[in-house]
Amino acid sequence: MPASTAVASPPACHALPAPPVLRRRGAAVGSPPALLLGGAILLWGANWPVMKLGLGHVSPLWFSALRFATGAACLFAWQAARGAIRRPRGADLPVIASIGLLQMMLFTALGAVAMTHLPAGRSAILSYTTPIWVVPVAVLVFGERISRTQWAGIGLAALGVLTLFSPHAIDWRDGAVLGAHAMLLAASAAWAACILHLRYGRSAASAVELAPWQMLLAAAVLLPLALAVEGPFTGDGTATFWACLIFVGPLATAFGFCAVNAASRRVPASRMSTLMLAVPVTGLAIAAATLHEAPGPDLILGALAIVLGIAASAVPARLTLPNRTKARI
Repeated sequence: MPASTAVASPPACHALPAPPVLRRRGAAVGSPPALLLGGAILLWGANWPVMKLGLGHVSPLWFSALRFATGAACLFAWQAARGAIRRPRGADLPVIASIGLLQMMLFTALGAVAMTHLPAGRSAILSYTTPIWVVPVAVLVFGERISRTQWAGIGLAALGVLTLFSPHAIDWRDGAVLGAHAMLLAASAAWAACILHLRYGRSAASAVELAPWQMLLAAAVLLPLALAVEGPFTGDGTATFWACLIFVGPLATAFGFCAVNAASRRVPASRMSTLMLAVPVTGLAIAAATLHEAPGPDLILGALAIVLGIAASAVPARLTLPNRTKARI
C-alpha cells in the first residue's frame, strides 16, 4: 500500500495515471532507478500479505496508526540527519491534508478493516481501481479529453470490478464480505480524489519534503480514532507483530515512498503508470505463495481485466491535428 501519490501536473491531453504516479520528466530507466523502483514494487506488493498477517496480531486501526507513526519517525530522522527538514507553508497545507487524510489515513484504514474479511490478493487488486473514478470526473468536471483506447481501458477495468462483485464470486447474503468490498472501492475513490486534487493544484514543497508531515497527520488522526473505536492498544507484542510493523512502517511506507520518488525523476510518467500495475499483481502472487490464497477463476479474470484496463488507460492520448498536417518545429 503506497505511502504517497502523484505530483500535480497541469491539465492536458495526456493519460490519466494509474496510482501512484509521480509526474516527472526524465530519461529511460537506468540501473539505479530500476533497482529502486523494483524494490519499491516488491515492498508494496508484499505489503498486502504482510498486513494480512499482521492483522492477526493487532486490530486494523491500531495497525494503520502505528504504520504512519513509525513511517513519519523514520522520514523525520532521515531528513534531520541531512539537515533537510522543511516546515510546511500555507500553500502546502491543502496537499498535506489531501494526502494525509484521504490517501494515507482513509485509504489505509478502510483497506485494513476490509482485509479482516477478505484475502490480501483480492484487496490489493480492488484497491488499484482509482482510474475508474479519476477518468469520468476529470472529463466531466475538468474538461480533460481522453482517447477511445483510454475509455475502452476504463470500461475493461470496470468490467473486472463487476466480475469480482458478481454473485458467483462472492456471497451477497454475507453483509460483512459485501461491505468489505465496498470499503475497498471507497478507499480507491478517496485515492482518486487525492489524485485529482494534486493534478489541478500545486504546493511549494516537493513530495519528499511533505511526506513526513502527511504521515504525521495521518497518525495523529488514526491514533485517537483507534483508541475510541477499538479501545486500548491491541498489539500482542509478539515477534511476528514487530516484524510486520517494521515492514509496513519503516520499509514499505518510508523507504518505499522515497524509492519511488527517486526513481520517478528519471522514469516517464506513462511508464510509471504501467510499471506500478506490478504492485497488485505482486501482492496477489505473494499472497498465493505465502498465505496459500488460491485465486479462483473470478479473481483471475477480474484481476486480468482490471490490470489490462488500467494499462490501456495509461496510454498517452495523441492530439489529431487539423487536416492531418504536421506541426512544424
